[in-house]
Amino acid sequence: MSSSQTPNSRAKRIAILGSTGSIGVSTLSVVDAHPDAFDVVALAANTSVDAIERQARLLRPEIVAMHDLDAAGELRTRLRGEGIEVVEGVEGVIAAATWPGVDLMLSGIVGGVGILPTLEAVRQGIDIAFVNKEVLVLAGELIMEAAKESGARILPVDSEISAIFQCLQDARGLRDLHNIYLTASGGPLRETPAEAFGTITPEEALNHPNWDMGPKVTVDSATLLNKGFEVIEARWLFDVAIDRIRVVVHPQSIVHSYVEFVDGSVIAQLGVPDMRTPIQYALTYPERLPTPTDRLDLVKAASLTFEAPDMERFPCLGYAFEAARAGGTMPAVLSGADEVAVAAFLAGGIRFDEIPLLVHATMQQHELRARPSLTEILDADAWARKAAQTSIDTGAIPTPRPT
Repeated sequence: MSSSQTPNSRAKRIAILGSTGSIGVSTLSVVDAHPDAFDVVALAANTSVDAIERQARLLRPEIVAMHDLDAAGELRTRLRGEGIEVVEGVEGVIAAATWPGVDLMLSGIVGGVGILPTLEAVRQGIDIAFVNKEVLVLAGELIMEAAKESGARILPVDSEISAIFQCLQDARGLRDLHNIYLTASGGPLRETPAEAFGTITPEEALNHPNWDMGPKVTVDSATLLNKGFEVIEARWLFDVAIDRIRVVVHPQSIVHSYVEFVDGSVIAQLGVPDMRTPIQYALTYPERLPTPTDRLDLVKAASLTFEAPDMERFPCLGYAFEAARAGGTMPAVLSGADEVAVAAFLAGGIRFDEIPLLVHATMQQHELRARPSLTEILDADAWARKAAQTSIDTGAIPTPRPT
């Protein structure tokens, strides 16, 4: 067996949804480091024809899906005669996610579009390495119930959720767990005064000090809503009450998260801030392989600091806790409104300090549905997007409070 192989008798067949995004590219870096361990049989993206064409020609997958219909047509023309099936739309992405023989599907598509492919893969018993926060934020209860029925494993890729997952591997289930602590870098605006938020540019919000992520996730990190989404993820993945999940700001991003047990003992997972480490652990779980990343040197790191999150300057974190406690369709509304708000901010349509105002106003307008069906969840997500966009178009975003 090659040193780069997992102990399985054959390479693990994987599907990568969102292969042209930052997580997808990092995943392919892991695959490249261990070519004998993985066989990429399916890829999916939205509109990035040039990027996915290069990936397809290099990796020779059996199927490639493009969510955008025009992009699919262009890719089909370019790959004609290559023996690679090209499919389109949501149905095409589902086909890629559930392609025959897939052992593990990496769910890296941003937004609610990733829910249906992920849920269908889980129902078919395919293991999921999930990056797409919306999967558990919107439909966590449905996903976990489906996984319990099919036996599919839900493996986190977010560095903080992966850290908790790793810290609990040797625990006696959750019986001895007291609290979960998710660490947050504080984002690019951790030390920026609230009175300056109205003039923050997209470039400033995207200038994350530690992590190289896509624009949506990076802006969510700047508002701390990304951490709020992780709170909701942790609630479902680890089946714990929301009040047992805490957030701690740790600017160095070395301690990725930690757990406290009933006897006061604390176990933490540490490492350099590089997404390839949690990606690879999800791909190889429960085994570990050498990772193509730098090694952590605590002597050079020297100082690790921790502080409470500033909920006044970053109210989106509090709104995520509100949505989690409300349950039902409220997390879908939180997510849908945020997608619209972040897109509008990046396009210059609203100010940075209007993101939390728009998100909260949309939540306040929503008529909650408890224990919703998947259709009701998707309807709530669509309603939130429309309501948020209407507020932007009509100038109905509440005025920021004086600082």
